Amino acid sequence: QVQLVESGGGLVQAGGSLTLSCVASGSIFSLDVMGWYRQAPGKGLEWVATIVTDGSVTYYADSVKGRFTISRDNFKNTMYLQMISLKSEDTARYYCAKEGRWDGSTWYGDFSWGQGTQVTVSS
Repeated sequence: QVQLVESGGGLVQAGGSLTLSCVASGSIFSLDVMGWYRQAPGKGLEWVATIVTDGSVTYYADSVKGRFTISRDNFKNTMYLQMISLKSEDTARYYCAKEGRWDGSTWYGDFSWGQGTQVTVSS
């Protein structure tokens, strides 16, 4: 059973920056496609970014493109989300997710979530 633990959230002023981390255990991290999601107060879950197994390809929601950078360190079983130029609308609980596993020939869509870390951007 994979475990995902996020950290790095906090309170920041608009225009500031934060870097979130997600440490994974219980899976072969280098085979996992990973992503970040967020949920703002009173709103639904929003996909933020995805990174493939070796980090060579990344995808971003339009709302964060150019401001957020997703990355990973497979030696540390850790994924990151660097956030700059933060806006009040980025205020949300951010969740790390294992979106599935690619072993080179087969895709396993077994989604797993962390508990989340709160990011609050004050204007």
